[in-house]
Amino acid sequence: MAEPNGSWRPQVRVTPSPRRRRTVAARLVDGVLEVRVPAWMSVAEREKWAERMRARIERQVRRAGPTDEQLERRAALLNRRIFAGRLRWSSIAYAEQERRWGSCSPESGVIRISSRAARLPGWVLDYLLVHELAHLEVPSHGERFWHLVAGYPLTERARGYLIALDHQSGRGDEELD
Repeated sequence: MAEPNGSWRPQVRVTPSPRRRRTVAARLVDGVLEVRVPAWMSVAEREKWAERMRARIERQVRRAGPTDEQLERRAALLNRRIFAGRLRWSSIAYAEQERRWGSCSPESGVIRISSRAARLPGWVLDYLLVHELAHLEVPSHGERFWHLVAGYPLTERARGYLIALDHQSGRGDEELD
């Protein structure tokens, strides 16, 4: 469903419904956009509604932010760039985390990034990933850990951004992990 440029266009199935009088409804089912239209509607008008609903769903998907799969690909790229591809993990995914921006279990290789982070600028999300990836090699926040994290050139800027964001939201100092 994802196209090479990263955009997403769902397949559309238009279903005329004799029960519908004036409204059009759409829902995403297994990656297919099902559009229900009144049976009296002309083919041209059905196509117009199908395209309108497709555009609406595409906007919603874009606003929802990156998927776990995209997060995994982003982490793999950062692993190659910053850590020379030496790190290994079992899974990287978004998770509901209210207090932390991310977490890492070095023993199991599980990395979780707060679903709140999906709305952050990409360079801040990259910092969060680098921070958690570094824990795969160094579990603590010692000097060696921060040396690894500093391999990401926007570390200080991203940390400042997160601190300001947390202050603005009234959360105080959030924990990264």
